[in-house]
Amino acid sequence: MTTPAKTQRLLAFDYGLRWIGCAIGQSLTGTASPLPVLKAKDGIPQWPEIDALIKEWQPQRVIVGLPLNMDGSESEMCLRARKFGNRIHGRFGVAVSFADERLSSFEAKGELLEHAGNQGFKDRGVDSLSAVIILESWFRESAD
Repeated sequence: MTTPAKTQRLLAFDYGLRWIGCAIGQSLTGTASPLPVLKAKDGIPQWPEIDALIKEWQPQRVIVGLPLNMDGSESEMCLRARKFGNRIHGRFGVAVSFADERLSSFEAKGELLEHAGNQGFKDRGVDSLSAVIILESWFRESAD
């Protein structure tokens, strides 16, 4: 008899230069929920905000989206997203994984248009919805 895998709580980030989308999810259901978007200045987050999220949610793992080019090659933003993830690991000691986020923002904008109309993506949290999509995609791919 196999023992069931331990349920994990994961925090996901959709890294950007001005906004960092956030989502929290758990592995048992493979679902995620958006959290408030964080502001960044030229890609530098307010580290106390990240610290507060880590302390509040106590994730076993953090997932950072990688904005790969459509051909799968890494973009300049991938390098910055990797650096962001590596700093999270270094500062907080939490395990960090990276996930392909190609088209997550496009998908999130489509969902927002479908449900809310064209009322301004930032006001509706496209970045955090992108983080939800990244995390739920990671759950699906990890289950395979």
